[in-house]
Amino acid sequence: MKSSVFAAGLAALALSPAFAEEITIATVNNQDMVIMQELSGEWEQKTGNTINWLVLEENVLRQRVTTDISTNGGQFDVITIGSYEAPIWGKNGWLIPVDDLGAQYDYADIFETVRKGLSVDGKIFALPFYAESSMTYYRRDLFEKAGITMPEQPTYSQIAEFAAKVNDPENKVYGICLRGKPGSGENMVPIMTSVNTHGGKWFDMEWKPQLNGEPWHKAVNLYVDLLNKYGPPGVTSNGYNETRALFASGNCGMWIDATVAAGYLFDPAESRVADSVGFTKAPIADVPNGAALQWAWALGIPKSSAKADAAKSFIAWATSKEYIREVGEKKGWILIPPGTRQSTYDLAEYQKVAPFANFVKDAILSADPTKPSKDPVPYTGITYASIPEYQSIGTEVGQQIAAALTGQQTVDQALTAGQAFTEKTMEQSGYLKK
Repeated sequence: MKSSVFAAGLAALALSPAFAEEITIATVNNQDMVIMQELSGEWEQKTGNTINWLVLEENVLRQRVTTDISTNGGQFDVITIGSYEAPIWGKNGWLIPVDDLGAQYDYADIFETVRKGLSVDGKIFALPFYAESSMTYYRRDLFEKAGITMPEQPTYSQIAEFAAKVNDPENKVYGICLRGKPGSGENMVPIMTSVNTHGGKWFDMEWKPQLNGEPWHKAVNLYVDLLNKYGPPGVTSNGYNETRALFASGNCGMWIDATVAAGYLFDPAESRVADSVGFTKAPIADVPNGAALQWAWALGIPKSSAKADAAKSFIAWATSKEYIREVGEKKGWILIPPGTRQSTYDLAEYQKVAPFANFVKDAILSADPTKPSKDPVPYTGITYASIPEYQSIGTEVGQQIAAALTGQQTVDQALTAGQAFTEKTMEQSGYLKK
């Protein structure tokens, strides 16, 4: 379908009824969304509508959007949510289904695993803007200088050895960088992939929390030890964006995080180390399950929006094949939003400039959120548990672990407090009997 025809369809959708509207969009301050904001003038021009933007860091975005949608506040017409929120909020009736954009949108082009992660009972409630798994980034020049070779599948024991060998704090090069900012979608992301691959889980099949088990202690002690010995200063202030900036500035020997960062780290205009970035799989420990995350940032429409037609037009544009091509043509092919559509990986322009493209696609498609642990669990999700209570649980546990990282308490104390909070929450929510 030609882009002009698709654009005409969007304009017709947006301008029915026949007057222009202003929609309010809440989104996260990740670079891909910043580009979306920069290019949105084209949608405004085509449709006659205008946009009021609210761009927030991840923790604040989650708080604002969750409060508004759960109270039917009606502040936002488009919200940026993820694979955690979309199915829960869709089931609650808080989101408008977005499965009616017609053949020109080409839903079949979206990876099935990504679609399913945003759906309930076969009905999709948010459209994926980009999707990601996780991978290990490293500096090839530092590894070569240290005489070490990164294997195709590193273990956490090897990661610790490598971090020690490339650590050079006198020159502001730190052996490893990881998210340290507390939050269910910040420090709990690298922590949970480590917990999973150490054999751990959030809950057993009776919903009893498992934070007092050996896998959690092994994973969190490793996390705290790595960052205290080989991490940058002030790590509890570093979320995804800050850590990505550290690596791109040449301050990290390794970084284990989202595959979506690859485009920026390999872009000479964004990254000082673009010529020396290496990449490989996310590390494993005792089992492979849950070692690599699966996530999608997506655009949804609250049921409380009074401007659903215009909102639907916008998210159709921002998640379309045409938008991806527009980013490539205007911002550079290496920066197109990844992980959502097969057509993205069929683009010769993208394959030419992105040596990581097929690696990232395979990582996304191979991550299994239904089997995040070696043992059966009653939830789905690799870095989260698919229950409404998780957001508060993840936030609290993340804060406790951040306190251990800064020496305010021990890891044992952090996990004891996290276990107690999680048990209380699950009792109050009716999952556990007192």
